[in-house]
Amino acid sequence: MTLREGTPGMTLKIRTIGDSELKGRLMTMGLIPGTPVTVLRSAPLGDPMAIRVRSYDLALRRDDAARIEVEMAG
Repeated sequence: MTLREGTPGMTLKIRTIGDSELKGRLMTMGLIPGTPVTVLRSAPLGDPMAIRVRSYDLALRRDDAARIEVEMAG
């Protein structure tokens, strides 16, 4: 499952981040394997989506979220 498929209220755990020019930047912002994230909401037209990572909220384009493999948090 990818982060893009997450719906508001879901808490997910990051498994991997696919190769892209943003991979390093996303990891710097705290999106590292094993980190739980909560899907908050999507913009009215669906893009971007808002997630909560650690102690802050982050807006992420759906194309970028599709590169992040996640699993349900235990």
